[in-house]
Amino acid sequence: MARTRKPVVEVRRSQRRRRTVSAYRDGERVVVLIPDRFSRAEETEWVERMLARLAAREERIRRTDDELLARARRLTSRYLADHAARVQPASVRWVTNQNGRWGSCTPDDGTIRISHRIQEMPDWVIDYVLLHELSHLVVPSHSARFWDLVNRYPKAERARGYLEGISAATGLVLADD
Repeated sequence: MARTRKPVVEVRRSQRRRRTVSAYRDGERVVVLIPDRFSRAEETEWVERMLARLAAREERIRRTDDELLARARRLTSRYLADHAARVQPASVRWVTNQNGRWGSCTPDDGTIRISHRIQEMPDWVIDYVLLHELSHLVVPSHSARFWDLVNRYPKAERARGYLEGISAATGLVLADD
């Protein structure tokens, strides 16, 4: 089993920082920003905590096409079970060339492409985008029947709001598809 090397950590103390702790990667090094008043024990505790958070964030970023396909299968069995025979995507993959959409589906050949822009978003947002595209395998258009399928997902409205907020905040004009 391969051992993961612990990164070089640089701790920066700040007299202006009161309670918050943050961390980021700077090349091969991890920089942890802490309040100056923290004891050595608190420093050690927070360094470990922030390394774990960074690792979790980086793991989300490394989401694979295989994981995305497994997620699609789980969503199909949970929300589209009555259409399982039709919801058999030929491929589900992350792509980097989706500049105007969160995802897309080609019902004719069963391919689904999900923008890499959502890889770091919460799971419930990824699930919404994926279910949206899976629903196109049943109903290619954005008809009322299509939206009935998508709205089976309990967080559909919340996820749409989240994506609209991201679009507004970043100035990107991105569509459902």
